[in-house]
Amino acid sequence: MNKITMLKRLLRPGLLIVFSIILYLYGFSVLSIIILVICVLDNLCKLNHYWEKELSTDQFIKSIDKGIYDNILQFIYPLALIKEDGELVWYNKLFNSLRTNKEANEKNILSIARGLNLQDILKHEENLHQRLKINEKLYDVYATLIQKDENNYVYLLSFNDITKLIDYETTQEDIMLIEVDNLSEVLDKTEENNRPILVAEIERMINSYANNLKAMIKKYDTNKYVLSIQDKYIEQEIKNKFKIIDDISKIYNGNKIEVTLSIGIGRGGLSPLENYNNANVAKELALGRGGAQVAVKTNNNIRFFGGNTKAIEKRTKVKARVIARALSELIYESGNVYIIGHKNPDMDCFGAAVALSSVIKQLGKKCNIILNKETNAVDYYLNKLKKDNKYDRLFINSEDAKENINDDTLVIIVDVHNKSYIEDLALVEKAKRKVIIDHHRRSPDMIEHDILNYIEVYASSTSEMVTEIIQYMVQRPNLSRTEAEGLLAGIFMDTKGFTFKTGVRTFDAAAYLKSLGADTIEIKKMFNDDLKEYLLIAETIKSAEVNNNVAIAITPKNVDTVIVAKAADELLNISGINVSFVLGEIKNEIYISGRSLGDINIQVVLEALGGGGHMNIAGANLSDITMDEAVQKLKESMKKNLRIGE
Repeated sequence: MNKITMLKRLLRPGLLIVFSIILYLYGFSVLSIIILVICVLDNLCKLNHYWEKELSTDQFIKSIDKGIYDNILQFIYPLALIKEDGELVWYNKLFNSLRTNKEANEKNILSIARGLNLQDILKHEENLHQRLKINEKLYDVYATLIQKDENNYVYLLSFNDITKLIDYETTQEDIMLIEVDNLSEVLDKTEENNRPILVAEIERMINSYANNLKAMIKKYDTNKYVLSIQDKYIEQEIKNKFKIIDDISKIYNGNKIEVTLSIGIGRGGLSPLENYNNANVAKELALGRGGAQVAVKTNNNIRFFGGNTKAIEKRTKVKARVIARALSELIYESGNVYIIGHKNPDMDCFGAAVALSSVIKQLGKKCNIILNKETNAVDYYLNKLKKDNKYDRLFINSEDAKENINDDTLVIIVDVHNKSYIEDLALVEKAKRKVIIDHHRRSPDMIEHDILNYIEVYASSTSEMVTEIIQYMVQRPNLSRTEAEGLLAGIFMDTKGFTFKTGVRTFDAAAYLKSLGADTIEIKKMFNDDLKEYLLIAETIKSAEVNNNVAIAITPKNVDTVIVAKAADELLNISGINVSFVLGEIKNEIYISGRSLGDINIQVVLEALGGGGHMNIAGANLSDITMDEAVQKLKESMKKNLRIGE
């Protein structure tokens, strides 16, 4: 009991005695005596109860003190008993090491462990703790409930010094692999007398970068380097967004193309070999996503930085020829072939699948395309195919296909490579032999165990890639005019009318398809909007909010996904809009379509939401979320990942 409380307890009976005397003097003698006796007895009972309670608490604290004193914990951790408001009840000798002023006698834990969130730490949930810096040391603070009654809670706080552990973790060695991913293209476009100076400048910058990070560096190929680097410096680079990517691109010594790096980092492994393997996988992912970026891989996750440089078109078709021959051999060895694309197929996916099936049949093998449901995006083209009995048995659903899959079945996956967007993942996983043909940036969620993959992010479309490889698969591809139009429509759609990602090889492919009779008027008809669609797009554009040249619009509920994509395209036709995001709520899912102009990378924005695509064209789907929440998530990702005018 504290002194003030004791004084109150003792004075209260005295005041009542005075009051009783006054009553007696005024003639209320019997009444005054009765009141006096009752009040004195009541206060003595309360005082006795309070003494017993205080004695009980003191005995409890003494028992805790003795119990901890006899325990090894007394000599390992600073310990303290506190009440709910933070009042210190007891502490051990090691706890004094936390005090800044050893002479001070602080009564509350918050005056010693500044920044401690009592409300959170006292939830006493399993493994719940808070990390605090006290006197230049780091502690993990844990709370344990050790006494509980109706009115009183007492907690034992333990302070685990993790300073040395953190020091150990930050000095662990990570592996960084650096590749100048476009060195041959850069040197080809540089005059011969400037090439040695350019190469020397690139090497100087990479070596200087390694030196600043106190890393060991070794060049092991013409354009490849390996670094061993402490984890704390990787953490710094993550905060700085790997400025080396931007710095290297500013090198100019007569080169007409920017120099770009692909960097893979392995960290958190149990051995240097494990970190090296992680770094290797990370670098391959960075290269597969178009280069000019950094991938940081641990055993649990992977993060990407950069990627704001457009993939440079490779002029040589050697790889296309090699892939075509390998694919032909796989088809010859197969009993039957299935072609599958992504959910809600578009003309790039569908046109590539139909043309590829035609060439496979020309090689003498049975081929079917997996189509579970028709979509508006391919309606016009599909209706044309249905008029020709040649295509009567071309399309089958997933369930029928699964029944006929065996060890000799080949599954060709077009225009998609990540698991979450495939039309039927179970079918793909059931097949032992699978091939991937795609032009999207590599995703960490990539389909596994393929025997051949052809993923080229420089390509405008999967239709462009298929147009090239079919010319090497057979001597004279016997494509019909309708099939050629399907491929040309796929190229037209993904390039937005030969505007985005259009290279020399794109026009070569288009010229070849035109020579097969593809009619550009028919292609235009495939993408014409009817009045209802046009009005929905107009309503969506009307809803747009524009800030800093970025437009966010929302479609009416339950429109077709085509409306979401077309509205995003249309917004870019408006002056002053360089980036557009359109959201549509369709059957309890939120579909997001993103578009951008120039070097603005919107893929990283939607990738953070579980989507993907290209630098200028990307999409994402969100489930179990309201439209307001989806918009908020999008804005948060934009704030974190979108870079405009840098």
